[in-house]
Amino acid sequence: MRDLSACYRNRRVLITGHTGFKGSWLAHWLLHMGAEVHGIALEPQPEERLFGLLGLDQRVNNHFVDIRHADALYKAYSAIEPEFVFHLAAQPLVRLSYAEPKRTFDVNVGGSVNVLECVRESHSTKVLVFVTSDKCYENHEWIWGYRENDPLGGNDPYSASKAAAEIVFHSYLNSFFMARDGFGAASVRAGNVIGGGDFAMDRIIPDSVRALSAGQAITVRNPHATRPWQHVLEPLHGYLAVGMALDENPKRFSGSWNFGPETESVRDVASLTRTFIRVWGQGELHLPKLEGQPHEANLLHLNCDKARQMLKWRPVWDFETTIEKTAEWYLKHHKGQSVLELTNTQLQKFMTQGEIQ
Repeated sequence: MRDLSACYRNRRVLITGHTGFKGSWLAHWLLHMGAEVHGIALEPQPEERLFGLLGLDQRVNNHFVDIRHADALYKAYSAIEPEFVFHLAAQPLVRLSYAEPKRTFDVNVGGSVNVLECVRESHSTKVLVFVTSDKCYENHEWIWGYRENDPLGGNDPYSASKAAAEIVFHSYLNSFFMARDGFGAASVRAGNVIGGGDFAMDRIIPDSVRALSAGQAITVRNPHATRPWQHVLEPLHGYLAVGMALDENPKRFSGSWNFGPETESVRDVASLTRTFIRVWGQGELHLPKLEGQPHEANLLHLNCDKARQMLKWRPVWDFETTIEKTAEWYLKHHKGQSVLELTNTQLQKFMTQGEIQ
């Protein structure tokens, strides 16, 4: 049984991008384990409702700073003096990266450099978990999964920015961090995450929930795109496991790590949507012919053997359970159930089934 709580209890943890979907779940989990949680992010956006619904505006020590602004970031970071840092802040959307390429690179590369500089200058930080994306790999549409030592690259601005962030991270790792005693750093790459509390635009599950709630058909722009779907708690479990491993043995566990689902969860978007409709109980799928769409990779899969063997990490929920838990969250939320109670229940079930403390 993995005792994460013993590692994080009463430790000072910083999450960048803590107001987002993944960041809110991670902040909530760390608070559940008794950590002292600090966050650095922009002011919450309208789509970042989970942050407020979980009461994280009152439960987290919030610092609303743009990571592109180095001086303001350094001031906030220095005041926090974190032991653990989980860097999630990013421009996370592929399609938005076509509309705003400069902002995408400024945040995902320039902002990440600013965070790395704060870590480099810090005397308090012992562990850095640097979150990028499975899209950082040079995608050849292979049927087998990408490994941590496969080439990086990206055609669209988002993927390229994540590959560039990985290159920058490894430069800092090899130039500065590996020589520091008692310090460990890892980059982590996860598949497509879904789960309750995502209200962003241009993502398949929240778009589906909005359509079904309005009695409309779900429109899918790229039905044959295949992705490694997983519940948001799966990669967060991986991030926390890496953080604990780095705390215990920094040099052995520094490097890059993949976190993705079992092969059976690598499904195309149409299959995901049809399953979600079935679990929801009603709805229709509309597959229009869309012309002139920006390029997005059709096939993407991760090899997670390293995490399985070295961290003993395993996915907890299969594809069907992931869809069921995701639909359940939104349905119960729409019926008025407390989001804090609902999220706690799902987190507890995940931890119990995954034998996590």
